[in-house]
Parts: sequence; C-alpha cells; structure tokens
Amino acid sequence: MAITVNTQDLHNYPGVNKTVSVDLTAIVPSGYEGDEQIVLVASTSAYADNEVRTLIPNFYVTEARSGWLKSSGLKGAQFPLTASGNSFRIKLDATVSGSDTTGWYTIVLDHSDGVNLSADVIAVDMETKIRAIVNTIAAADIGFSSAYENCSVEFTNNRFKITSGSVSEYFIGTERSSVTIASGITNDCSVMLGFDLYVSSEQIAGVDIREALLTTDAPTGSGTFFIQTGTSLAAGDPIAITNGVDIPEYSIVQTVLGDSQVTVSPTFTRSYTAYRAKIQRLRMQDPENRPLSPFDSIDDIARHAIKHITSQIDYSS
Repeated sequence: MAITVNTQDLHNYPGVNKTVSVDLTAIVPSGYEGDEQIVLVASTSAYADNEVRTLIPNFYVTEARSGWLKSSGLKGAQFPLTASGNSFRIKLDATVSGSDTTGWYTIVLDHSDGVNLSADVIAVDMETKIRAIVNTIAAADIGFSSAYENCSVEFTNNRFKITSGSVSEYFIGTERSSVTIASGITNDCSVMLGFDLYVSSEQIAGVDIREALLTTDAPTGSGTFFIQTGTSLAAGDPIAITNGVDIPEYSIVQTVLGDSQVTVSPTFTRSYTAYRAKIQRLRMQDPENRPLSPFDSIDDIARHAIKHITSQIDYSS
C-alpha cells in the first residue's frame, strides 16, 4: 500500500498543499539482465512548473548509496567568515563542466565581517547555496541536477557532512555518487572550515587494501621476511602484521624484491610462523569493507525519495 504525505513550502507559499506518494513496486530495470527488482518509487501529481504544467518524473530507488564528504572535525564549531574568506569549490558526482568548465562550482557563503558564526547556521547556508546551483547549472551537467538539488549538509560531531542528493550503486567511477571539495580561487575558507583535511566516501572506496600470508617463519627481531605475491608493496609503505592473537605490530617497508621478499624497519618484536600470520598494507581493515551509506534505514531512504520530489514541486499555486 502506498504511503501519501502532504508537503508544503511553509516559507514562500504556506497553506499550499501538494501530496507525494511513496510505494514499493516490481519492475525489470535496464541493465539488470531481465531480472525483476523490487524498488522504492516516489511520485506526485504536482507540477515542476504550474504554468506550462511540467510533470515531475517518478523517482525510483534501486540502490541506497549516496556519496558523502566530512570535514576534519578539528576546527571547532564557530567560524569567523569574512568577505575575504567565505568561498570554496564543490563538485558532486561526475560533474564535467561546472561554472569554470573544469567541473567545479564556487560556493560563496554569507558572512558577518569576522564575527563568529555557528557551524549550524553555516551548514544551512551551505546547503542552500549548493542546492541553488541547479538554477544555473551548466548544460553539460544537467544529468547531475538531482545531486545538487537534493544535496544535504549537516554539522554533527564537530564535522560538516555534505551528502550528494543522488543515489547510485557506486562510490567511484563515472556513475558514482560523490562529493569533492577544493579551495576557493579567491577568498578561500576551505581551510578554516576543515575541508583541507576532509574524508569522503570516494576516498575510502578508492583505498586498495591488500594482504598476504607469511611464507617463511619470522623470528623475533626479524627485519626481512617472505610473503605471498600480489600485495605490490613498495618502499615507504606502512604495514601491519598480525597473528590473530596479539596486538598487531606496525612497521615501514624499506625494500621489496620480487614482490615477495620484504625488509622493514623497525624490526618485529615478536616471532611469527609461516602461514599463521599475515601482513596488510595500512590501514588495517576488512578488505571487503565499503564506505558506509548515510542511509541507515528504510525510513531514511524513503525520506530522501520524498525530498527528491518536493525539491522540484512548484508550490506557487
């Protein structure tokens, strides 16, 4: 059974009600090898433009992954933005043109001449400015409109978190959902806000975790050992070694011969047995690990679908 919700633009057109429906349906999407898929669909009979009666297409959700980016969280929660420090650049998904033809759009935030502004206030302004990009989006980027139009920004745990408005199967590649930040060409504030040391879903998805078993015993104090091939270790790589029982040890690769003979410094303080210990290129994590989606529940993804529709509705009549 479909769920119908009433929506309004309380700021500009209070009292004008438009309904949005969310339902489950079964279809055979293109690219799914003829397999029927159960998908979430959001729809409305409202128009994107009431005068020309522009229909809003249904929004189908087959995946629940949206790309995200978090600031460093090391800058506090108050920021003295000024006219000479209130801009940065952003690229959502695989944007190709941007306002500068290189894929970037410039965001100019409101400021108070150096008086501290709350991060929550800045997050709201940031979201508004990013969403407004859809009004002047380059022709080559029309396909990425939903990423900007439905973008979300929040400030939690001392971090700005920007989430792309798109959903996708991928965090990397040409069909990705992603967020990237760069410094402003002028009047940069990215460093002030902690975007110089950000972490993102695209970064994490691009991490290539490789690990291998020791193929010879490594006695205490060993600095040279042999491993299975395929890790592509190189001088300078940090590694961890574990036997599954003791706390992992960490070291730095000095040399590699034949992709299997590895010399490290500092040397190991414990002994390790062949085929009973493994090394892993840092950082230590499950090689099958994938970046977490910002959606934790069906409720979250349904709310995202409703937002996708309401951001397009013309509430003027």
